[in-house]
Amino acid sequence: MLEVRYRTARTLPLGRPVAPALARGGILVQPAEAEARFSLRLRGPLSPGGFPLDRPINTVTGDDRRWVARLGPDEWLIGMPEGEADLLMEAVAADLQGRAHSLVDISHRNVGIEVSGALAAEVLNAGCPLDLGDAAFPAGRATRTLLGKAEIVLIRHAGPVPAYRVECWRSFATYVHGFLQEAAIAAQPVERVPAR
Repeated sequence: MLEVRYRTARTLPLGRPVAPALARGGILVQPAEAEARFSLRLRGPLSPGGFPLDRPINTVTGDDRRWVARLGPDEWLIGMPEGEADLLMEAVAADLQGRAHSLVDISHRNVGIEVSGALAAEVLNAGCPLDLGDAAFPAGRATRTLLGKAEIVLIRHAGPVPAYRVECWRSFATYVHGFLQEAAIAAQPVERVPAR
């Protein structure tokens, strides 16, 4: 029974059936696909083969399917397709054998929400105090911050269209998703009716 609940939590990113994505004014707010997520803590020299852990703090490497965000000197958030979760556990255990580390599966705790489009930064800035301009927060960045009243991890993906990923705890997911949808509605351009 517990295993069924555990797998269900991963397949429904927001914990319930989700309404269709909101596309307004070139802004898309949608739940990310179900995936496995891990929190890795490791002190000392970095050596795990196959994992780009030696990147600067507050950066992310990888693509939309497999990514590693370095959030602190000894802290990483790792995301990947559900089917690869067990492989990661085995690979990290083998690479870090004998070293003090912590690798915790947080797939049941975290959910991801994708925000993309020309006005994506404006939507996020409705509740996020960071400067999300290209110079201050370019593609490949990741950091902990706030969105409204919720703590989030914000990741900016590379690509021709601004695309962000908001990672938050499942208990905040409905609030964060609703907040982003309302901000997307408010950010859409107002159509002006010509005067007669």
